[in-house]
Amino acid sequence: MIPFTDEELMQPVRHVIDKIRPSLALDGGDIVFITVKNGTVYVQLQGACIGCGSSGNTLKYGVERQLRMDIHPELTVFNVPHGMENQIEAL
Repeated sequence: MIPFTDEELMQPVRHVIDKIRPSLALDGGDIVFITVKNGTVYVQLQGACIGCGSSGNTLKYGVERQLRMDIHPELTVFNVPHGMENQIEAL
């Protein structure tokens, strides 16, 4: 169980996402932080990351790994499809 509220996680998660962003930009990609719900971090990959065959690995071994190392080992990451940003509850 994650010992933080979703609200408490918001700023630390933003900080980690901002730390990861330059690496993605090197390959023409980007990442946007959307929200945290029940210990799941919702992001949206953009730019060259959309449709990239490595995007799943980027999320799992890049973004999620960094969040787990820097914040808490039980955090998970979910990539929100374009057009679904306002429908997080449905995902």
